[in-house]
Amino acid sequence: MQQLEVQSDLTVVGGGLAGICAAIGAARQGSTVALVQNRPVLGGNSSSEVRVWVCGATAHGTQSFARETGIMGELFVENQYRNPLGNPYYWDLVLLEAVRAEPLITLYLNTDVRSIEAADGEIRSVTGWQMGSEKEIRFVSPVFVDCSGDGLVGALAGAEYRTGREPQSMYGESWAPEVPDSNTLGSTILFYTKDAGEPVRFVPPSFARDVTETAIPERRVIRTDMNGCAFWWIEWGGSLDVVDDNEAIRDELQAVVYGIWDYIKNSGRFDAENLTLEWIGSVPGKREYRRFLGDYVLTQQDVLEQTEFEDPVAFGGWSIDLHPAGGVYASERGSKHWHPDGIYHIPLRSLYSKNVRNLWLAGRNISASHVAFGTTRVMATCALLGEAAGIGASVALRNGLTPSELAHDHFDLVKHALTRADSSVFGVVDDDPANLALSATATASSTLTRPAAEISSGTLPLTTDLGIVLPVDPALAGFELLVDSTGGSLTVELHDPVKPQNYLPAALLDSCALDIPAGEKRWVHVPLNWSPADPSNVFVVLRKTPGISVHTTSTPLPSTVHFAHREPAPEEQWTEQFRAWKHILPREGLCIRLGETTAYDASKVVGGYARPYGGPNLWSSEDLAWDPEPWLQLSWPEPLELSEVVVILDADVQEDLINLHHHRTPFETLPTLLADYTLEARTEGTDWRPIAEVTSNHHRTQRHLLETATQVTQLRLTAHKTNGAPRAHVVSIRAY
Repeated sequence: MQQLEVQSDLTVVGGGLAGICAAIGAARQGSTVALVQNRPVLGGNSSSEVRVWVCGATAHGTQSFARETGIMGELFVENQYRNPLGNPYYWDLVLLEAVRAEPLITLYLNTDVRSIEAADGEIRSVTGWQMGSEKEIRFVSPVFVDCSGDGLVGALAGAEYRTGREPQSMYGESWAPEVPDSNTLGSTILFYTKDAGEPVRFVPPSFARDVTETAIPERRVIRTDMNGCAFWWIEWGGSLDVVDDNEAIRDELQAVVYGIWDYIKNSGRFDAENLTLEWIGSVPGKREYRRFLGDYVLTQQDVLEQTEFEDPVAFGGWSIDLHPAGGVYASERGSKHWHPDGIYHIPLRSLYSKNVRNLWLAGRNISASHVAFGTTRVMATCALLGEAAGIGASVALRNGLTPSELAHDHFDLVKHALTRADSSVFGVVDDDPANLALSATATASSTLTRPAAEISSGTLPLTTDLGIVLPVDPALAGFELLVDSTGGSLTVELHDPVKPQNYLPAALLDSCALDIPAGEKRWVHVPLNWSPADPSNVFVVLRKTPGISVHTTSTPLPSTVHFAHREPAPEEQWTEQFRAWKHILPREGLCIRLGETTAYDASKVVGGYARPYGGPNLWSSEDLAWDPEPWLQLSWPEPLELSEVVVILDADVQEDLINLHHHRTPFETLPTLLADYTLEARTEGTDWRPIAEVTSNHHRTQRHLLETATQVTQLRLTAHKTNGAPRAHVVSIRAY
């Protein structure tokens, strides 16, 4: 047995998505990182050992323009490119390669942290046992990040925490119980099946549960085409201690899985003769345990009211998603959901311990109430928290600050670090004084100034209310729709979504009734106007009208989104769980003509926001058929010295991506990304000099380091090819 000591700037304990993103985020800030993971693979619940879908702010397509960017966004996009079928082992490789690509990270797999040294309110070291190699490793750092999920490091250090459910009286949360209790969300084990091509017998083990003696067949959906996380409801242990009773919970969950499989194979109710078990989990996927107390506790109201914090560092959008303590045996539904109207902020003050000075937190253990935890717990959100904690920890260390001092007194330091890293934040303006592009003027060879989608791909009858969200910048002066009509009156309404991150009708602005004579493919002018104080979106409602159809297009305008209104089914109730407006026309849109707009202007690439927020926040060229190699140019009045240029492209954050096979998109590379482009620079009166030539790109963010600092007055990006989109898009160009 060897005893080793490892010294680094940062020790990250836990190699799930939160830990991976914390380690990468800190390493890219220049910190040396020891990433300590107690399993042989990275990924936590998303790994091939557990195989839970990586869900996040998109809420399976419920929210609009909500997919994560930053490091989690990189992982989504890379997995889309490498692993379109959602193979869990390829996902493991995506994560492992992302970590190994960072030279400042040292990875310790199979290393279980079991003890710590702490004094005077700080952690001095943590010690782990590396299984297989029989090494006891002591990790010494000035800063630690607990991404372990269960929060063992924080608990051993004496960090204050809660488990179970707080009472309503504590935070005034309507979904909290009146009386506190120790109930948590339970753990899950999943399974996969395959068609063997011939009859396969299944002899159940003696411990398999007879599910016909439970409410499972009546209360849960069971089909032969279901696999993996489609069985998310195989959950148990919420009324136990999910750590102390982990072994018993695993045994019970496996008994349930084998019982369900016995029911599928041997009950005679399913066409399952040729099906066989391909994989069953042996590691319970835990949902909840310790939640530490930071300087701020996120609550139900913060999520649903979308609180505007002074220190936003990440966001969520998943519903508040709570499960009965009885899990798979409960007689009630397996979950209840309350969706916010859009994505919501998470503050830095929830990502560190309030009483252990050098302990950062990320993942499902952050400072949140049980109810708010019901939304922050999903893994893509945990990943954003990890990146924010890793960057925050590195920035604080570099500046000699505690986490609390950084959050309360020097937040601009981490804000600028997050925006420069292209982290996943919204509503945060890039005003970093180090970004020299802020003083440049942006021009382009062409700009989408009078957007129109005129080529019809079909029709959609107005058998229900339809909605379309359009950018308004600086004003809306009417628009045109392509319709078929047998004669009738169409009511059109304008609604303000109110919050820039929301895409639902919130406040009626204006309406009109249009008499539309009979005819096909008729352009109809809608004389509705709006001049908001700031660039905004508007939600247009087309009311249900028999005899009228609107034309659809396969080439929709950038950053528009479409909805249909639905009434609740007889078995549904008008509760917090029901959302009437549902997305329709994915990757399509309505045929429409807008008036003149600056929503896609070249100036959008300088400063501003790096994702949709009150508008597209990107430059779009005219159609490539008209401008086949569009260019975008930054100009400065005086020469300045550049050493790095960052190009942020449009990764279409409306497209819902996922790590394992929940659904599949028809492409491996997002069409809105530029595939080929060149970057050139010059000083006034000289020839253009190449800086970079990019081909076959499938990434959102490209960082171009100049070999030597270069004097420039102009910088030009020329787009040679997209990955399928009809126009060139650029979100941001930054220069340092």
